[in-house]
Amino acid sequence: MQERTSTTERYTRGFAAAVIAVATLILAANAGPARAAEPGPAQQPAQQVVAAP
Repeated sequence: MQERTSTTERYTRGFAAAVIAVATLILAANAGPARAAEPGPAQQPAQQVVAAP
C-alpha cells in the first residue's frame, strides 16, 4: 500500500517543477538560428540597373 505524501513535499515538488518549466521556456525563447558572419555572393541582393531614356 502506498504511503501518502506530505503537503510540504507536494508543494516542494510542484515548486521545483515550476522553476524547471520557467527555465526551459526562457532557454527556448533565447534560442534562435545562428547568424552568418558575412553574406556570400549568392546572398547579396541583386542590383537593379535603370537605363537612362
